[in-house]
Amino acid sequence: MTEVSILFGIEGAKQAQGTAVIIDVFRAFTLEAYLYAFHAENIYAVASVEEALAWKQKDPSVLLCGERDGKICPGFDFGNSPGSIAGKDFSGKTIIHTTTNGVQGIASCEKASEVLTGSLVNAKATADYIRSHNPQLVSLVCMGWKGRQTEEDQLCADYLKALIEGKPFPQLEERALALKGQEGKKFFDPGQQDVFPEADFWMCIKHDLFPFVIQAVKEGSCCHNRKLEV
Repeated sequence: MTEVSILFGIEGAKQAQGTAVIIDVFRAFTLEAYLYAFHAENIYAVASVEEALAWKQKDPSVLLCGERDGKICPGFDFGNSPGSIAGKDFSGKTIIHTTTNGVQGIASCEKASEVLTGSLVNAKATADYIRSHNPQLVSLVCMGWKGRQTEEDQLCADYLKALIEGKPFPQLEERALALKGQEGKKFFDPGQQDVFPEADFWMCIKHDLFPFVIQAVKEGSCCHNRKLEV
């Protein structure tokens, strides 16, 4: 039987063993799922802004997506906002992605035998993939925000755990909507719409939209976050 544990933050990522799922609902790994749904060819996660910019200098065809403190990085094509890419066609495009939290979790995950990204939009596919491989250990890592635990990542971890264990999770919709008054309230702040647009909230709390997982495979200093159909 698979043993499932829930861990938190960078330290949790460092401790993760077995199949690790690095969870970032608001917004890194939700964004990556939408990018693949909008036909991106490849996504590479890098830890630093400088590495992303250097990649763009070598290959101007890549698109840079990323944020620091929620705000789009200078010189980047997109921030970390799913709403900003809605309706766009990324066919054939390679994306270089860096964020404050989620991407750092992948970079810190050294002990795991396999690393997946975690978000609500492909949670069922992720759980189905894990169940089909039946690992002995699964580590669900809630990245939160700058070392602080957040409700949306905890919700995703709880939902994934229930799915992996074959248990019902009837409170999903209620808890997702409750995020509006919790960590999600920033998306409804009129003064922060340029950084945290309301559309992002609704895109991030949708669940089980996509039938694929995103597997993070280290390649040198970066991770190839590749789409695998389930």
